[in-house]
Amino acid sequence: MRRLLVCTLLSLAVGCVVPGSRAQDRLVYEEQPTDPKAIKVVLIAGPPSAKAGEHEYRAGCAVLAKLLRQTPGVFPVVVRDGWPTKPETLQNARSIVFFHDGGDAHALLKGDRMAEVQKLVEGGTGVVAFHQTIDFPKDAAQRAIHWFGAVWEKGHGQRAHWVASFDTFPEHPVTRGVMPFKVDDGWISKLRFVPDKKGVTPLLRTASPKAPPGSQDNDDAIISWVYDRPDGGRAFTFTGCHLHSSWAIDGYRQLLVNGILWTAKVEIPSRGAPASMDGIDLKANLEPRAAKTK
Repeated sequence: MRRLLVCTLLSLAVGCVVPGSRAQDRLVYEEQPTDPKAIKVVLIAGPPSAKAGEHEYRAGCAVLAKLLRQTPGVFPVVVRDGWPTKPETLQNARSIVFFHDGGDAHALLKGDRMAEVQKLVEGGTGVVAFHQTIDFPKDAAQRAIHWFGAVWEKGHGQRAHWVASFDTFPEHPVTRGVMPFKVDDGWISKLRFVPDKKGVTPLLRTASPKAPPGSQDNDDAIISWVYDRPDGGRAFTFTGCHLHSSWAIDGYRQLLVNGILWTAKVEIPSRGAPASMDGIDLKANLEPRAAKTK
């Protein structure tokens, strides 16, 4: 009992794993770079909102942090619970990754966060939206559409799960080194794009297996794109990212790492940015879930 208690206490500090518990990692939140030349990428994770293995925002950002560190000069800063607690965290960020719930639970709806992001965008900061983050209520959507190039609108957009295969990709820095991949995901589609999709480059399209033939070729099937903003900043969106296990898929992981770095204006190598899973434990930093009662 005493040994278990000691290990439990240590797990909070140094990542010791208690028998029967979820694997933990040494994740330091809002650690700031000391090198003024570092390319700062802020990863904002929201609290969990689904069953284990789904919407693992914190664990997903932890994986991304390790992947991004594989590119020299890049310093990822992980934020939990939807927004930084330190005022310096967003300062000098080259890109901000939003990975949390959307809709009425959207983290950016609180306080003056929308205004803060607006100032960052006007200063050229890149932005990235994963999964539900692209879902904004109508009033907020009118501003966010100019950050990301598109938004999901309740009553117009669609949500569904299916297995999708991606075999070919348009020529773009974000698709460099991306190998064909197949993934079971929760897709958010039928989006509202900026007029004439000006500045938008679609990267991936998918349609339900039950959809009529040819559905995958229209704009309603776009689920990933990049956006060259008029202000000179960049945005990247991928509406998948529902299942945490998907990080193990090479092509999927390569696309997302490339996309983040592109928004930070990092040159993407011809073979893609480093995105190796060596030494990365997908079981680390998973959110504890309350046990279901019968």
